[in-house]
Amino acid sequence: MKRLNVRYGTAILLGGVLGPGVLVLPQLGAAVAGPASILAWAALLLLSAPVAITFAVLGVRYPDGGGVAAFARRAFGDRTAAVVGIWFYGVIPLGTFAGALVGAEAAAAALGLGRGVALVTAVLLMAAAFAVNAAGLRTSGRVQMWLLTLLVGLLGTAIVTAAVHVRAAHFTPFAPHGAGGVAAAIGVLLFAFVGWEAASHLSADFAADEADEAGRRGRRVLMRSTQGALAIVGVLYLALAVVTVGVLGPRAAESGALGALLETGIGPAARPILAVAALLLSFGGINTYLAGAARLGAALARERVLPRWFARGGEPGAVPLRSLGLLAAMSAACAVPLLVLNLDLDFLLRVTAACLAAVTLVGAASAVRLLPPGRERRTATVGTALSAVALACCGPFLLAPALLAALTLAGSVGRGPRPQPPAPDSPAEHPPAEHPPAEHPAAANPAAANPAYLAPASGSAHPATAHATTPATVPRSPSPHAPQSATA
Repeated sequence: MKRLNVRYGTAILLGGVLGPGVLVLPQLGAAVAGPASILAWAALLLLSAPVAITFAVLGVRYPDGGGVAAFARRAFGDRTAAVVGIWFYGVIPLGTFAGALVGAEAAAAALGLGRGVALVTAVLLMAAAFAVNAAGLRTSGRVQMWLLTLLVGLLGTAIVTAAVHVRAAHFTPFAPHGAGGVAAAIGVLLFAFVGWEAASHLSADFAADEADEAGRRGRRVLMRSTQGALAIVGVLYLALAVVTVGVLGPRAAESGALGALLETGIGPAARPILAVAALLLSFGGINTYLAGAARLGAALARERVLPRWFARGGEPGAVPLRSLGLLAAMSAACAVPLLVLNLDLDFLLRVTAACLAAVTLVGAASAVRLLPPGRERRTATVGTALSAVALACCGPFLLAPALLAALTLAGSVGRGPRPQPPAPDSPAEHPPAEHPPAEHPAAANPAAANPAYLAPASGSAHPATAHATTPATVPRSPSPHAPQSATA
């Protein structure tokens, strides 16, 4: 069964975090906080470290395609797990299509094309991501690795070439909207940092449950992939935020800020580069979220939150085609009202961020309850506290996860408890051993063949005594019908 290695794993994790939001989030953050939006970026980077490490630790200990929902079930029970699963699964069609639209519109604007071309491009991006995921996670990771290598190179080049144009005057006034502006910026910039919980659904494809060498290697791959993704995201995001404000000044809050930054650093070649970067960013984010959500859907079906028919393909290394098909249908259903109503991208990103931030909070809180005392639990506690603060910054958009939670809990009433595995000591788990008649008295009773026979010590696996309470000695008896069990 093929699993992810460090290169593909890092690419998948990066795709979930380094998504299409980077095309518009710098300008949205600057619009509500001014240069102080840099503080919002820095605060969210500090949040990312403990949250990402916590999810990696949970994935190592409890690898499961259910991701955060599986962690929540262990920590808080079935209902909390169902709510968390629906928060993620239900918002992915909205969020991924919004991400596709962000990238498509940015690419079309860079090339001077109209909105019709952007809409067609968004649909093609979604179709390509579904097709790659249907081919399997390893194929998805390979494609992601090459695309993100190109993308990181493009963004790094833009940042380095534009950095020479930074002006100190562009950082004043630093916080024109005060602390409230920074909080508002955190609320929208959360969209750029909520990819870690998406990768938690892929934990079973990194690590095996068995305590073998392959399982240990898979766990190391998950931790190293997380650490690599954290380092790349931290450097790129913070550098991009500082350079965007320092180079553009007030123009950082205007539409097309990333394009203006690229044009400053690279020149006329910026437009086609921006178009390529926009498409790569969008595809990477969509690809990772669909991969995680498809496995989550199979896990939710296994736990009867979704119909059982969708559970097929949820095993590590398999392809959950039925769950992926459901996501495709939901995405198509979301696309129609989004296009007809022409909803603002800021609104769509904030709704998605609020739901995914709620998932992150419950996941971090689950770790506090599940992990043993020590450094890992302390890291999870810090991540939980920071996640709660970040979630509060979502403000009125918290209505979205609240509504989904109410609908999920209402739907769970009357569904009945999910089937529970038999208890370890129950008859179903340990049926009584059958003892066919022996053909020879010695086979039935070793004491009959050897009057000096002494039973093995407690805990041995002697075939004649492993099924019974091990006695200190077996009574000596010359009869072949002597009792085989002795009083303790």
